[in-house]
Amino acid sequence: MVSNDVRTLLEQLARSRRTRRSTFDPRRPTHWAPYEVRIPGSGDTFTADSCWEFVADLIGGGAEIEMIELDIPRGKTGYVMKLDGYGGDEIYIKLQLAGEFVIGRSFHASIKKDIGR
Repeated sequence: MVSNDVRTLLEQLARSRRTRRSTFDPRRPTHWAPYEVRIPGSGDTFTADSCWEFVADLIGGGAEIEMIELDIPRGKTGYVMKLDGYGGDEIYIKLQLAGEFVIGRSFHASIKKDIGR
């Protein structure tokens, strides 16, 4: 369970261009691909800014956030959201807090797998 304090911090940092990052770094690898993800409802693709607005709105709107232990860097905490995307895709979002910044680690679509097949 993610505390309200962490949720508020993630939302605030995601809303500001000065406090959000998604640049690849081997010490903190990312798969941040908003241009490949279609916006639920419209089918348009996200932009660099609109994906962050989407993330902040999800957090502020009470979306479920799962805490995970990251592999890289080992032992650090990640915050994951998974939600229905456009056309049967699933949008996978992973964030990390790093000092005064929120790091966008993952923002991409995944094909939902039907386990019954």
